[in-house]
Amino acid sequence: MAKPPNTLFLRVGLLALSAIALAIGFVVYLTAGQFGTKSDYFETYVGESIVGLDVGAAVRFRGVQIGRVTEISLAAAVYDVPEARANRYAMQLVVIRFAVERTRVARITSLEDMIAGGLRTRIASQGITGVTYLEIDILDPARYPPIQVPWKPRYDHIPAVPSTITQVTSAAEQIMRRLEALDIERLINNAAGLMGDLRRQVTDGEVATTLREAGETLAEIRTELRKVRLEDTAAELRGAIANMGDAGRSAQELLASRELRDALVRIPAAVTALEQTLRTARGTTVDLQADLSPLMRDLRSSVANLRDTTEALRRSPSQTLLGAPPPPPNRDRR
Repeated sequence: MAKPPNTLFLRVGLLALSAIALAIGFVVYLTAGQFGTKSDYFETYVGESIVGLDVGAAVRFRGVQIGRVTEISLAAAVYDVPEARANRYAMQLVVIRFAVERTRVARITSLEDMIAGGLRTRIASQGITGVTYLEIDILDPARYPPIQVPWKPRYDHIPAVPSTITQVTSAAEQIMRRLEALDIERLINNAAGLMGDLRRQVTDGEVATTLREAGETLAEIRTELRKVRLEDTAAELRGAIANMGDAGRSAQELLASRELRDALVRIPAAVTALEQTLRTARGTTVDLQADLSPLMRDLRSSVANLRDTTEALRRSPSQTLLGAPPPPPNRDRR
């Protein structure tokens, strides 16, 4: 039996070395940048197709790469527990596990608080036909509540939300279902009937009558406007405006005249003089009353005496006229 040539062994050896080099290169590619780094591992559950997402895909937060996908599998294979077998929805989920480098994110103090605040994962892609990756973002927790699974997660669980494409597809499907539920033929018949009713109303119905009456009213208004002499009205209006302008100018001239200004200046002095005159008259009246008061008292006494004398003459005129002389004055006796 002939010995194989030495070149055959050389070829087999080169092929084996190439296969080993490719395997090492593939491993290095998958774990590039992970040697010497510490990572935290998480998992999420997706209820949609993950076509385009493979192991080694990037994990991004707001577009910044913070880790890589490490494992993709079905929940039915990973969590084959009795509690989960009866839950068809849970068994159809896809389990995605990923590693997040600690040097690229802040230290997580409480994952539960972050999840309650809206921490979610979703599948995204760079454009419509771009590379698929796993995105982590902060969303509305009331709109995307976390799902409950019938097993205990092996790693820390971050809830997932449907991708943008899935949401758009679901909205389109809902719209199509609503359109399918509509009775299109009935709507068309109703629209045709409505158009027929409108045509009859415009032709010989109440709408046509209203339009004719409106046309007649407009014609009458046009006729009355022709009868009005707009030129005379405009001339009278211009004259009134001119008169108002003349009156305004006259008022301005009066206000600007020197006589009016002088009169306005003299008004305060005249008011002051009038006040002084009033005060003088008031003082004079008071003095006159003081002088007349004694005279009035004397006059009242004289009138009283005259009244007594008249009364005495009336009672005994002789005694009053021929009465005895007054008694002599008293003299001191020695």
